Amino acid sequence: MLNQFSRTQLLIGPEGLEKLAKSRVAVFGIGGVGGYTVEALARSGIGALDLIDDDRVCLTNLNRQLHATRKTIGRYKVDVAEECILDINPDCKVRTYKTFYMPDTASQFDFREYDYIVDAIDTVTGKLRLITQARDAGTPIISSMGAGNKMDPTAFEVADIYETSVCPLAKVIRKECRKRGIDSLKVVYSKEMPVRPLEDMSISCRQNCICPPGTARKCTERRDIPGSTAFVPSVVGLIIAGEVVKDLAGFRRTE
Repeated sequence: MLNQFSRTQLLIGPEGLEKLAKSRVAVFGIGGVGGYTVEALARSGIGALDLIDDDRVCLTNLNRQLHATRKTIGRYKVDVAEECILDINPDCKVRTYKTFYMPDTASQFDFREYDYIVDAIDTVTGKLRLITQARDAGTPIISSMGAGNKMDPTAFEVADIYETSVCPLAKVIRKECRKRGIDSLKVVYSKEMPVRPLEDMSISCRQNCICPPGTARKCTERRDIPGSTAFVPSVVGLIIAGEVVKDLAGFRRTE
């Protein structure tokens, strides 16, 4: 029977589509990367999505984040994303958590109930805890190695963390994974050397923070504020979504 996922079914078959409908995926970080991942998963027929992010939409998000518009400024990103998901697929079961994932909040989540985990957060401590918690639960995870300060969307690729090079974040994660006895980790990364952001205080969030009222972690408190574009984080997010869908559906290309 013709339905909204029929075009997807032509590629992955009815069994693959059924697997997606029965899957629950947790996406940590609903920003430039995670926002695109979430929408692509919803449009692919994932049956249940958990969205984890404590941030609100800010004016400076409009240049790259899918759910950021003039109308959504000041709203929680997870709430906006949930509305969008349900507009696409009302049958999707969505749970939202206005939580900043770190070791002290990790106990809120039982990774054994997830079929897949997406790491789209930007703190090293949080990433390592996510990766370790997923390993301990035996749950597949894919991790974004960052899209900030990059200009070439074609340079991103999927690899095991131990096959990465050039990327500064991947180097740190690789070293820490080895310390923790983590044998493998699927990541999306780029060998493009990061662009050094301009030091222009007239447009810097350091001195001109416009975070919406109630924002828990303002830009002035962050270690660094990377430059970003509309066309890099979106590509990373869609690559991640593609890997999740193919893995969950059991898709294998046949010639």
